[in-house]
Order: sequence, then structure tokens, then C-alpha cells
Amino acid sequence: MSTLKNKVQLIGNVGNEPEITNLESGNKVAKFSIATNESYKDSKGEKVTNTQWHNIVAWGKIAEIVEKYVGKGKEVALEGKLTSRSYETKKGEKRYVTEVVVDEILLLGIKGENATE
Repeated sequence: MSTLKNKVQLIGNVGNEPEITNLESGNKVAKFSIATNESYKDSKGEKVTNTQWHNIVAWGKIAEIVEKYVGKGKEVALEGKLTSRSYETKKGEKRYVTEVVVDEILLLGIKGENATE
């Protein structure tokens, strides 16, 4: 098991338009969320869908791809690593965030109505 590492693979639908930030260093970062769905049948035999939301962060060239081609509702497959961080609000409350930092992204759906972008 020594070859196992921090690796996440997800296929889901983008929940919001990506937030793109251009940093002073010239680097670009994209932040967005995706929803993954898991379905099962309950004790009555009825289909139940469980939706999980995931915070996604992409840097550099991947952020440029996200900016150009990824939009709300688009289906994407991505691979990356799970990261956790904390910060303090202006009121002094400590908040914790878990995110997936993307290494690779595969565009599965069409952004909006224009497939030629």
C-alpha cells in the first residue's frame, strides 16, 4: 500500500459559473463546484438520489481551459488531490474548507448552447 497517494477522481455537473482570478504573479486560478450523484433503492424499492457537492480549484493552464470552456451545468471529469485549509472570518470565527485541486480535466458536455467554442 505504499504506492497509494492522495488522488481524487470525480465526474459531475458544474454547479455555478467558475470564478476566475488573475493574480499579480500572472498566474490564473479558477474556483467552482461540481455535483456528483449516487442513486440507490430504499427499503420500499423507490429510487433515491444522493447529491454531494465538491469545491474545485484549478491553477494555470487548467484554469485557462476552465475559463474558456466550462460553465454552469457542464459535465466534467476531473482528477486531482484533496486539500484542506482553514481561515478566520472578519468576526474571528474559524472556518474549514476541503477542496479538490485539479491536475487533469476532461470536458464531457457542451457549454451553453454553442458547441463550437
